[in-house]
Amino acid sequence: MDIQVELAQIIINEQVDQQIIVLRELNGQRSFPIVIGMPEILAIDRRLKGVMLPRPLTHDLLERVIEQMGGTIEKVVVNALREHTFYATIFIRRDGDVIAIDSRPSDAIALAAGLRTPLYVSEQIFDELGL
Repeated sequence: MDIQVELAQIIINEQVDQQIIVLRELNGQRSFPIVIGMPEILAIDRRLKGVMLPRPLTHDLLERVIEQMGGTIEKVVVNALREHTFYATIFIRRDGDVIAIDSRPSDAIALAAGLRTPLYVSEQIFDELGL
């Protein structure tokens, strides 16, 4: 079962390469951090704030490609934790079909940021983290 979450916190520390996002369940108290890279956290922050650049960066480009091909990003699910690494899937709806695309959580969340795309986490992850 997937639990809907929100991007509760973005922690940017320019002194280190590893940045942190915190996902928190919408109707509960559980939350956990995911360590991501500087480019991804800056993309998430920029897209949440609606900052437009003169030329599209990677996540903007991917969003436009999906839209131009007739797709919409339906949801993002952080669905696995293996050897301290999180995995995610981006679900894209196109012509009545749903396409599941494997992704790093940071890229999936950066793509979804600012689009009001629902975010989910597998219950299994909360269990594995002991939450």
